[in-house]
Amino acid sequence: MNTQTTSPVIKEEEEKEEGTKEVVQEEEEASHPYAFHVSGPRNLANLNWRDLISSSWKDANYKRTVIACFIQAVYLLELDRQENRTQENALAPNWWIPFKYKLTQTLIDERDGSIFGAILEWDRSAAMADLVLLRPSGAPKAVLALRGTLLKSPTMRRDIEDDLRFLAWESLKGSVRFKVALEVLKSVSDTYGSSNVCIAGHSLGAGFALQVGKALAKEGIYVETHLFNPPSVSLAMSLRNIGEKAELVWKRLKSMLPSSSNEEAQAGNDGDKSLSIGLKSWIPRLSSSFKNAGFGVGKWVPHLYVNNSDYICCSYTDPECSGGGEKINDADKENIGPMNGQVAAKLFVVSKEKQKFHEAHALEQWWSSDAQLQQANSKLISRQLKSLYTSGGTSPQVMQGKLPR
Repeated sequence: MNTQTTSPVIKEEEEKEEGTKEVVQEEEEASHPYAFHVSGPRNLANLNWRDLISSSWKDANYKRTVIACFIQAVYLLELDRQENRTQENALAPNWWIPFKYKLTQTLIDERDGSIFGAILEWDRSAAMADLVLLRPSGAPKAVLALRGTLLKSPTMRRDIEDDLRFLAWESLKGSVRFKVALEVLKSVSDTYGSSNVCIAGHSLGAGFALQVGKALAKEGIYVETHLFNPPSVSLAMSLRNIGEKAELVWKRLKSMLPSSSNEEAQAGNDGDKSLSIGLKSWIPRLSSSFKNAGFGVGKWVPHLYVNNSDYICCSYTDPECSGGGEKINDADKENIGPMNGQVAAKLFVVSKEKQKFHEAHALEQWWSSDAQLQQANSKLISRQLKSLYTSGGTSPQVMQGKLPR
């Protein structure tokens, strides 16, 4: 019987080779551009027992930073999946572990199996290990984070399909991702209470977060919402604006034409009404996501973070984006609800010199230590949320809704 033995020299060389591979792999992981210590936020204080007295989460900059990191984690969850990373070398966990959160659920797009969202919940065990005995004030119990478009072949097709859906119709409700995100957010809100839940997204993910949050607000479920670089440009909106301008020009033109009799004046008025009805009934049909639902007073105030050098979201700061062609009494108060004077949204604009698009649209800018934000107004978001501020009968569900913390 032949027995095969391994030479001690050969065995030693194999062990050295394996050790070298492990070192190289560790070095590659340590220098990866998406590693938390490479591209994550700088000078970020760790949570400790002092947060029981003065919570870091009460600082708007800290909250914005952490939530942006959670969204980055969702991008990396999908990249980890595509690159077959294991639990030992995955990049995503390091973007939530420092903040004492844990991954409890991933949202999967059934069309391609990609991860487009995740639920991150407060990790009580990890917090207690660092003597944080209670969840700090302002820290949500659960966060639903939604990523934007990934230009990688496994998921790029489905991402772009939803991008085009918004571009054409200004609505994402027909996407399977909208349905999944809505169901998950409802479930989490039922579990923890809407005041303890947050939804956030970047780019396309911000578009989903905006529409999911609004859908729940109409049911009286108000969740804290953070939208980074939300899409604002759509063909539907452009056509509507063209129609509004054409209607305005037509009215001005008609006012300049002489009328010889009351009959002609009446005929002119009838013509104006016919044109106005035609324009208002045809063009706005392209934008089905912002129909007036007839609900009562809204209490949902999303936070928007935009960059004027980013053409995807810059329309939110465009003063020409008026409220859908309808007269607003508080015209000078751009992000005030037209019916009840409540704030429709909080808009924050990054203050930097003109940037290239990839920099202006990047998620990284929102945890950058040199980010200077200015609060601004937005007629566009006021128009989009107008159905939450109508004077119709107040729904019992709306009256029972709770304000987010």
